[in-house]
Amino acid sequence: MAHPANTLSLVADIGGTNTRVALADGRKVLSQTIRRYSNADYPGLESVLRRYIADEDNVDPAATCVAVAGPVRDGRATMTNLDWTIDKTTLIRATGAERVALLNDLQAQGHALGHIDADNIRTIIPFPEASDNAAKLVIGVGTGFNAAPVFETDAGRLVTPSESGHVNLPVQTEQDMRLCNYVATAHGFPSVEDVLSGRGLERVYAWLGEEADDPHEAKASEIMEACAQGTDARATKAATVFTRMLGSVAGNLALIQLPFGGVYLVGGVSQAFAPYLGDYGFVEAFRDKGRFAGFMSNFGVGVIEDDYAALTGCAAHLVSLAN
Repeated sequence: MAHPANTLSLVADIGGTNTRVALADGRKVLSQTIRRYSNADYPGLESVLRRYIADEDNVDPAATCVAVAGPVRDGRATMTNLDWTIDKTTLIRATGAERVALLNDLQAQGHALGHIDADNIRTIIPFPEASDNAAKLVIGVGTGFNAAPVFETDAGRLVTPSESGHVNLPVQTEQDMRLCNYVATAHGFPSVEDVLSGRGLERVYAWLGEEADDPHEAKASEIMEACAQGTDARATKAATVFTRMLGSVAGNLALIQLPFGGVYLVGGVSQAFAPYLGDYGFVEAFRDKGRFAGFMSNFGVGVIEDDYAALTGCAAHLVSLAN
């Protein structure tokens, strides 16, 4: 089906494994145009976008915005878990769009807040009343880990980038220290992402095997399946360690950013853990902040269960740039 020329926006969400691309009419992503491409099949983003445009009857987009799983600086993005470098010149050359924008993937998730169907947000900690301009926080757990605060300003929404997954793991117990020492053997530094990611869950499972003098490894999908079926006590323990660490880190980030408008967990791993957060200690770890434990009740927490939220965020960002 042909699309009207120079009218729609092209939006893309580039993950470590796949790239999702779609067309948007204003803030609305056209679901029938969403396509997924395996990054391993392409040498770079430009070839992915050219393929998408061909697949959509050589659509001529008016604007393009892409979200990337990595830092963006001065209009140039370097992927954290993929050997691609992307800049605005690449986007213009690939799509012919007159306006282009690059966002970190968590920035895109931040721009999506307020434009996601409420049915796609699972509440973990109830959200207290807050003003319309209250800060919010998005925390992404998937192939990697990151977070971005969301601020409402007189000039519009501001979502600042960060690389929160590469800070030190918090240590509160001897068990935490042993886990830190274990993951540090891989990179010489125990980062949050080394535990709070898909491969991080696998490391926690392997670490528990070392702790029990019974080495055994499992994939993240196998661990979550075992949790669902109740067939592996170590899988449940690994998920519990993971959940409590996630609660602790999310609580730390909440104290740093004061997101009275809520904390939103996004990403595939967040969605996989959503049914277990209550039972595995997320809330207790989130609020375990000593004399500030009561203060933590100011922050609601939800999980965004919308796989295409970053695409919506890209579309919303382009609308804001045009206004």
